[in-house]
Amino acid sequence: MLQTTKAPLWAAYDLALLDLDGVVYVGPHAVPGAAERLTAAAQAGMHLAYVTNNASRTPSNVADHLRALGVPVSTGDVVTSAQAAARLLADKLPPGAPVFVIGGIGLYDALAERGLRGVQDVADHPEAVVSGYHPDLRWRTVVEGAVLVRDGLPWVAANADLTMPTTLGEAPGNGALVEVVTRYSGRCPQVAGKPAPPLFEETVRRVGGDRPLVVGDRLDTDIEGAANAGLDSLLVMTGVTGLEELVGAPAVRRPTYLAADLAGLGRSHSAPDPEPAPGPEPGPGPENGGTGCTLDGWRAEVQDGRLRVQGSGDVDAWWRVVATAAWAHLDATGTPADVAGLPVPDAAGR
Repeated sequence: MLQTTKAPLWAAYDLALLDLDGVVYVGPHAVPGAAERLTAAAQAGMHLAYVTNNASRTPSNVADHLRALGVPVSTGDVVTSAQAAARLLADKLPPGAPVFVIGGIGLYDALAERGLRGVQDVADHPEAVVSGYHPDLRWRTVVEGAVLVRDGLPWVAANADLTMPTTLGEAPGNGALVEVVTRYSGRCPQVAGKPAPPLFEETVRRVGGDRPLVVGDRLDTDIEGAANAGLDSLLVMTGVTGLEELVGAPAVRRPTYLAADLAGLGRSHSAPDPEPAPGPEPGPGPENGGTGCTLDGWRAEVQDGRLRVQGSGDVDAWWRVVATAAWAHLDATGTPADVAGLPVPDAAGR
């Protein structure tokens, strides 16, 4: 369940590991208010690291994009899954070893940074295979890399995301390619990106920080990844996670904190207060049709399987009572609460 902190998150944690798409920007455009809130967090003393599963872009490309949106960033504060993948391979291989690349420039640069040599010719006698998304990937490259994997070479995948955001909507991601190679070769890769821990570990190693906080919009990568790495997390509702996904989240995909947007970095966080269950036994529970909780003017309860919310107030508090009541119901019954037709309040809490 959600946790409480009396201090603003930017004081309680010294490092934010920020996802990009859905948190800082959506496509080429900044999330409204994101640049201003990140600037305020940096001025408050929080170190900001920008962490992406995208292995096709170099850190300098990502940093240029962020600066164009008004986000304070140095290239060294951007960490990609390609860099985490290269670190995993460098721990296995001798310096200068050739690595077959099923991908593009992001992987080549990351390998070179770790003293390895990216190749796309089997005649170079590669000693491992690395794979990541690239928009112009040739099928021949996929075939040759898959054969090398089948023949037993170590294989690291930058990420296993089945989908990725594009201007056309959700499209097949690197995980689709990983599944193809896995089915052909009968082998699974070591995964560097979220929700596996290596990308978070690589970020902390590069930028420092004693109290990291993962900030993301996706339950299955950002929030589950934080749990896998033993880190606290903040879920913001500016990206792909909607009301239905939130209320159906299993325990491993539940954030430590929840906010409508990045303004949550500058606020203290209160967890909702559970109401006593009806009946002779006090305490929260699903008896007589539902559980209830309250926070800052809002009350949420699941009755007969349907989530109901009453009151008015801060939109962050609305999201928190909704999540808390829905998760208690899910844990007790195994069935997500019905949220059909439940309106989400605007920024003013209306």
